[in-house]
Amino acid sequence: MLLGLVLTGSLYSAFAPAQAGSAESNDALVAEGRELFLVSCAFCHGKNGEGVVTVNGTQYGPPLAGVGAAAVDFQVATGRMPMAQPGQQSAVKARIFDEEETAALAAYVATFGPGPAVPNESDYSLEGMSDADREEAISRGGQIFLTNCTACHNFGGNGGAMPRGGQAPSILNTTPEHIYEAMLTGPGNMDSFSNGNISPEEKRDVIAYIETIRNQPEYGGFGLGGLGPVSEGLFGWVVGIGGLVGFAIWIAAHTTRTTKQPSKGADA
Repeated sequence: MLLGLVLTGSLYSAFAPAQAGSAESNDALVAEGRELFLVSCAFCHGKNGEGVVTVNGTQYGPPLAGVGAAAVDFQVATGRMPMAQPGQQSAVKARIFDEEETAALAAYVATFGPGPAVPNESDYSLEGMSDADREEAISRGGQIFLTNCTACHNFGGNGGAMPRGGQAPSILNTTPEHIYEAMLTGPGNMDSFSNGNISPEEKRDVIAYIETIRNQPEYGGFGLGGLGPVSEGLFGWVVGIGGLVGFAIWIAAHTTRTTKQPSKGADA
């Protein structure tokens, strides 16, 4: 019994202080996040993240219960939030909150309900994999990307227009962490790909594929922004067909012309 009491007390003294310190640290982070939230976010999302709807039915900000820390990190770290005013779609801009403030906001919003956590680097990195496994992962990620993502972000990841004034942004300059969070949370018009739809390993593979096309050369020559057949067709008609029509007009304008005069015999 004495040995058991000594062992239990030793284990408690070894692990309890760290747990208490971690809890106190998290409480302080949540308290800081609440202050930032009330100042910068509550106008649209409500004081408790319940969302705000006007008398006319306008949705200022959606409810935040269950969005998780990952959604907050994505929206705030990319500068999409806070918005100057509610609109059709939040645009990427310079971030207002630094990393510590973003983490505090994420910790506070996470208290509204269970939701996706901010991913770790190990979740979206191929570090430590062999070359063969890496190539297989990239190939698998390319198939998933072509099946699920190209309808909006196009084959080159440059984005494109969406219905009702929306826009799918380019993902070529988006960090792997934010790509993972976007797939996990489905911001804006984007579908939410939970781990049940696309596993964490498949999300990692998609990110690996996107990393390979960032610096991929334009094997066909001038890429026209990588926007696909619309820009290529427009270029073909305006420059190609237009150039041929202009050249044909130029040839016709500089062709030698002759004017036949009626002969005297014909007049007689």
